[in-house]
Amino acid sequence: HSTKKVLSLPDDMRLFMCHDYGPNGREIKWETTVAEQKASNIHVKEGISEDEFVAMRTARDKTLSVPALIIPSVQVNMRAGKLPKPEDDGRRYLKIPLDVL
Repeated sequence: HSTKKVLSLPDDMRLFMCHDYGPNGREIKWETTVAEQKASNIHVKEGISEDEFVAMRTARDKTLSVPALIIPSVQVNMRAGKLPKPEDDGRRYLKIPLDVL
């Protein structure tokens, strides 16, 4: 539903993305336009139904590894970008669970 709202914006509307992994050596991008997404985003192409989208994402996600930066990014994102408070030694730490993933 939110995707349809975004795609209904003017084609020249600039969109600022929260992350990009630069697949296949492509330069990392943090900005795009509605027109670029309509033309090249395989997940949000015009006319795709919600059921088709869910089926496509479910199938694709089964083939993907856990993103390399998922642990640190979740720890920062769940705090709305704020880093953890310093510990007793005055340093801030992002922690990695060793027996979960």
